[in-house]
Amino acid sequence: MTAPATPAEADSDGYVDERPPRSHRGAAWTAGILLVGVSAVLGCRIADTDAVTPVPQVLAFLPWLLVPAVAGLLLAALGRWRVGLVWAVAVLGGLAWFIEPYGKLSDPEGPPVAEVRVLASNVEFGRGTPGLIKAIRERKPDLVFASECDRACDGKLRAALPESAYPYRAAVASAGDDGADGSVILSNLPLKEAAGVRGTLGMPGAVAEVKGIPVRVQLAHPMPPTPGDLGRWRAELGRLRDYAAAGDGRPTIVAGDFNATQDHAAFRRVLDAGLRDAARLSGSSRTPSWPTSLPRPFGAQIDHVLASDDFAAHDARFLEIGNTDHRALLVDLTLHRGQD
Repeated sequence: MTAPATPAEADSDGYVDERPPRSHRGAAWTAGILLVGVSAVLGCRIADTDAVTPVPQVLAFLPWLLVPAVAGLLLAALGRWRVGLVWAVAVLGGLAWFIEPYGKLSDPEGPPVAEVRVLASNVEFGRGTPGLIKAIRERKPDLVFASECDRACDGKLRAALPESAYPYRAAVASAGDDGADGSVILSNLPLKEAAGVRGTLGMPGAVAEVKGIPVRVQLAHPMPPTPGDLGRWRAELGRLRDYAAAGDGRPTIVAGDFNATQDHAAFRRVLDAGLRDAARLSGSSRTPSWPTSLPRPFGAQIDHVLASDDFAAHDARFLEIGNTDHRALLVDLTLHRGQD
């Protein structure tokens, strides 16, 4: 990288220094460093790959790469670096393109049959259970997908929610001390037993009966993409993709903490297998669900309710339930009967 030339000046001995001022060189170099980092992540997004650490972790916050990209543009201007200016504009254009919501939008075929309210919540080792119980009582969802629900969480749900309200459940009991691998699906719709997707953390599944129509339901909670768990993260999202693809036209709902955003290739492949993101359909595709320690609009949307194209989605809401690093996602779905 070479900073642009400025008018040469002669020193007291008659030597001419043709280098740009030090401040300009420093601005140009800083701009280059910022643009290299942003371009590497953007290049992986363009190539449809999650690559290796730290790319998957940074991809979760892709929209916020606008900040270093804009800084790179300003520093390139300050350093009078023309190549850097063009580079920064190209990077900003690429980011703007990929910040657009991902996924198909289309109206379901056939008449509406039933309304299904879905609540998905990661209660962070059971700590958010009281807030989840409050949200269930107030919002009255038909299906509840609770991840990181340990034994204490499961017991509190049983005690606080009358069996008459949620007589059906599918669960994977927590085997560890921290409760991260415990998960529960609660339902006021009849559930039939079905194999869940295999994963390190609990991911129960079932088949719900909605006005006589069987609907496959699956809780999602793959491993997070931490440096030591990237392989398992990819594999478990791949199994969720396989589950979606195996639907063979049957109505399907997959909900929970996906530990992935629309900017992760592994998550987009789940969508491409025949599911649509309810928040995207409702116009909330970039509303952050994690971490709650950051005020909105900061953060990333890693909690999702995905549904097959038998469903329309509306009124997605991200709820603060307290004592968890995730916001709960409440979505109203409308099931449509397909045309014969």
